[in-house]
Amino acid sequence: MGRSLLDWRGWTGFLAIGFILLVVLPLMNAWAAPGSAFSLPNYLVPLLGKYACYAILALSLDLVWGYAGILSLGHGAFFALGGYCMGMYLMRQIGTRGVYGNPILPDFMVFLNYKELPWFWHGFDHFWFAAPMIVIVPSLLALALGWFAFRSRVTGVYLSIITQAMTFALLLAFFRNDMGLGGNNGMTDFKDILGFSVQADGTRAVLCFASAVALAIFLVIAGAVVGSRFGKALTAVRDAESRMRFLGYRVEGYKLFVFVLSAAMAGVAGALYVPQVGIINPSEFSPGNSIEAVLWVAVGGRGTLIGPVIGAFIVNFGKTWLTGALPEVWLFALGAMFIAVTLFLPRGVVGLWSQIRTRGATRKARVPA
Repeated sequence: MGRSLLDWRGWTGFLAIGFILLVVLPLMNAWAAPGSAFSLPNYLVPLLGKYACYAILALSLDLVWGYAGILSLGHGAFFALGGYCMGMYLMRQIGTRGVYGNPILPDFMVFLNYKELPWFWHGFDHFWFAAPMIVIVPSLLALALGWFAFRSRVTGVYLSIITQAMTFALLLAFFRNDMGLGGNNGMTDFKDILGFSVQADGTRAVLCFASAVALAIFLVIAGAVVGSRFGKALTAVRDAESRMRFLGYRVEGYKLFVFVLSAAMAGVAGALYVPQVGIINPSEFSPGNSIEAVLWVAVGGRGTLIGPVIGAFIVNFGKTWLTGALPEVWLFALGAMFIAVTLFLPRGVVGLWSQIRTRGATRKARVPA
């Protein structure tokens, strides 16, 4: 896949640790007896699964920012749309177990005096319908936005502002009760997924495992894309778009393909995220969430694929710890981290590690035999 990606042999240890954290420990916890040496705290398994979903979101953003030069400040919108599609499916699984006991209408619709189920809710009582919608809905939004933006040759900061405006507009729209999607309260009180309780330890372990598998699959897909001839042309578009146009390449097609693929990945991440946290509401569309995802990519290393995954885990672990220990310090720490990365780690953690390895190899080469 080329040197631009990653020397996978150098990251074998990291991949092994990630496999243990996201696959082995959750499954062992599901089978272990409560209080045994192998049991984990109840909050830890869904927390690891949530980190894996964030890592998928960071990977999707790196695909467009690191390799296509498209700084999207609205990727949280695709994440949230995938989450809402999953939330609609989970709400339909509640049935008569809701507060109002209505077998057709979710509780928030009964409270808001809905007389019938909105047309766009039909089909979401079946997983075979909801699963493709998780990918299709974010992809269609990315296709529409990208088609108009790229054909109009909108680039740079202007495109970033457009993507941020898009997610803010969706935030305002989803806050409305007449949207039929829960308004400002969103959707919660989920019961089952595929017939299994979302609160059961086994279900949580499987969801964490599914998030890890999805992350691994998307890493392989992204690696195949950027390591191919298409990926090399995409990188050339990032570095010299005008020259690629002069050579006869359809730059819009390259950008549009990777933008839609990235949105689909973010949608899957959002869908896996919702049953593990137990809620989806309009706050997921907040522009701040998209900007925070940009920070994950910057911390890990833009244009490296594995770097954003590392960045997502590092930043969110710090967020979890600081918001519990010193909640008033977190925003200042986030800003300080962004400044430090910009000034001292322009290539992120992966770039720093590569520099250390290169210097070590150079020193060894200088030592006389």
